[in-house]
Amino acid sequence: MKNLTYSVWLLAICVFSLTSCSKDSVEEMETADLTTKPAPVEYSSIETEILDLVNAYRAQKGLSELVDLAEGSVQAASHNEHMIENDEVCHDFFGNRYQALVNSVNAKAVSENVAFGFRTADAVVNAWIKSDGHRKNLEGDHTHFGISVKEAKDGKLYFTNIFVKK
Repeated sequence: MKNLTYSVWLLAICVFSLTSCSKDSVEEMETADLTTKPAPVEYSSIETEILDLVNAYRAQKGLSELVDLAEGSVQAASHNEHMIENDEVCHDFFGNRYQALVNSVNAKAVSENVAFGFRTADAVVNAWIKSDGHRKNLEGDHTHFGISVKEAKDGKLYFTNIFVKK
């Protein structure tokens, strides 16, 4: 009988302790702000010029202006690092960038243009305009734009331009 009484009291203390802590923790988690926003992106002059040229092209076509999107630029910068490290221009892991933007900004559509070796914003944007696939992305039903231009050790510039529809 003594063991049964002891067990009941021990069980009661455990239940009280565990339930009182977990309720407070759940309430704190429900009210905590769990969203994180990336730091504002500092765009270089060539990146800003690309955004301006893309928007000027879209305006000529009667399309809406794209708004810069920090999350898109973060994804673009990461992809540029990948291309530089692997010494290739590619769309490797596009699905990961797409999913990251769906998760972080509720993107409805995502597309991307890449390039390397151009020295000016005008040159890369004109090359994209002359390419059917790249032009389709420039003229797409997008609302936002992420851009990154990174220089490799050999001096070549790598470009990733991500278009997002929110």
